[in-house]
Amino acid sequence: MPVVEINHKTTGYTLGHAYWLARAAKLSYEDESAIRETAAEWGFDRCRYFHSELDSSLPIEDTQGFVAASADMIIVAFRGTEPKQLKDWLSDANTLVESGPAGRGKVHQGFNQALDSVYQDVKAAVDEFRDNDQTLWFTGHSLGGALAMLASARMYFEDPGLLADGVYTFGQPRTCDRGLAGDYDEVFADRTFRFVNNNDIVTQVPPPEPVFHHVRHVRYFDADGDLHDRISTFSGLTDNLAGFTSDVSAPASDGLRDHFVDNYVALMEAKVS
Repeated sequence: MPVVEINHKTTGYTLGHAYWLARAAKLSYEDESAIRETAAEWGFDRCRYFHSELDSSLPIEDTQGFVAASADMIIVAFRGTEPKQLKDWLSDANTLVESGPAGRGKVHQGFNQALDSVYQDVKAAVDEFRDNDQTLWFTGHSLGGALAMLASARMYFEDPGLLADGVYTFGQPRTCDRGLAGDYDEVFADRTFRFVNNNDIVTQVPPPEPVFHHVRHVRYFDADGDLHDRISTFSGLTDNLAGFTSDVSAPASDGLRDHFVDNYVALMEAKVS
């Protein structure tokens, strides 16, 4: 059975739309020509590619993504980064933080700087393309998920005060403190969906204390590929054991394997086929 086609008139949460946003997150890893060609195939007649090199000692070397628009929908997608590098870096409990959007809470300094480097381009593209009151969606995998969450927060809490219709992230690390997470959850209730694949190690960093916290509305794939709307302590422990025993020769790699964007897309595709 084929997967569902992208529906540009979608306005709320559906698994079919989540699948297409996972594909958009994956597409953000491609080069500019591939992004433009594929976006056109998906029915988006306008596409703005963005890329910025970062002058930083942090291991985030650049920020990349795209804004794609049709007469009914705009998608903003951010690229992630290499999972082992990100995991090792974020495991540091002393990761620096700075003020969040409009001074709300605290955010990861590296993520904030990565977003700073492209935010004006993203904002300008959304402003230019949104000429028909189109719905607005943010997506990203890994680091890209953190940037999608922060960009949607900035766009609402700061100028232009635009509330996204949906923010769908895949393998997103902890991005902010409880202060910003609380404000964000209140505004983006039923608009944000944070997908986690089983033992994905990047979703477990940076450490939760003393600062970092996840936004709510998780969608969790267990070790069997079944999708749940929460992670219970018991099921999490059971899935950890299942994941580790599936790769006994290299147990630590399970958390990295579960992070790969291809696995998220495959899990989503299985649910809509």
